[in-house]
Amino acid sequence: MEFTASTISITLEKGDRISAVLAVPGGFAAGEGSAFAIAHGAGNDMHNPLIVTLAEGFARAGYLSIRFNFPYREKGKKAPDPRTKLVDAWAGVCRYLKEDPDCRAGRIIAGGKSMGGRIASEMAAEGRLPADRLILFGYPLHPPGKKEQRRDAHLNRITIPMLFFAGTRDPLCDLAVLKDVLGGLTASWDLEVIEGGDHSFHPPRCMAACFEEVYANILERALQWLGH
Repeated sequence: MEFTASTISITLEKGDRISAVLAVPGGFAAGEGSAFAIAHGAGNDMHNPLIVTLAEGFARAGYLSIRFNFPYREKGKKAPDPRTKLVDAWAGVCRYLKEDPDCRAGRIIAGGKSMGGRIASEMAAEGRLPADRLILFGYPLHPPGKKEQRRDAHLNRITIPMLFFAGTRDPLCDLAVLKDVLGGLTASWDLEVIEGGDHSFHPPRCMAACFEEVYANILERALQWLGH
């Protein structure tokens, strides 16, 4: 399906303005269709190849899609914003999708790479994320080499279905630890394992063309989970 992409600006409640790329599939009906929002990780921005692949792939599948920058990346900074600003960005994007007359999404699928997903999951646990599904790409379950320092206390309070993507070589998400955490969740969940993938899902000795294949596979699995 063809789509039209445009760069927009969103004003947040705390005064920041962030850029986003909105992709509208042909035939999208405001007030009826579904939207996919994807947030980047701490070390990249909305132009990261995985983020772009997912956003454009969802648009081709018929979803209104939006990828956006957190305020610190908008300002060209490397150090992530305080949590309050990250939450403000997610809230502003969801508000835009729900209230803008050209969007008015019937439901929102929230996705996030690493930090972007962690913030979304925390908001979902607090009842502050108006999403129907949550897809976590490389969830940062623990710091590298510190498997005992789990960032999982809030996950059991999430009530919407979740899909986790995890690489077998991810130093921030040991698979055995993740599976132990998932086994204790009350909400429905699924796990997709990327064989050989690191935190960015890059297999060892993988070239650019290989990255594209891995990302396309992740997109396909995510859409299948949603019933496509």
